[in-house]
Amino acid sequence: VQLQAYGGGLVQAGGSLRLSCAASGLTLNNYAMGWFRQALGKEREFVATRSGGNTYYADSVKGRFTISRDNAKNTVYLQMSSLRPEDTAAYYCAARKSGDYYSTSDYNYWGQGTLVTVSS
Repeated sequence: VQLQAYGGGLVQAGGSLRLSCAASGLTLNNYAMGWFRQALGKEREFVATRSGGNTYYADSVKGRFTISRDNAKNTVYLQMSSLRPEDTAAYYCAARKSGDYYSTSDYNYWGQGTLVTVSS
């Protein structure tokens, strides 16, 4: 099982990026998918999740980020707009079968991080 996250980079404040997370060895449609982020020196925090048709977002990204999935491509996306310097972090995708969407311990599989840097 592998989750491959990519799409990070350097962007100016107010800009946009789309992160992708491609899965192999599992069918994303059978899992709830989440995005987390971890800034330097901070704990990993919940960003967004999609389970079936339901989506949930951290208050800090609500209205700016959108999580979506393409089952045919077995890929989940995180569209990020109106980026702020405080969004700078390594972003991780993860898959879970059950449990709380905001809890890192409830996720079964993790991708490697993709770094997003937002300059002011």
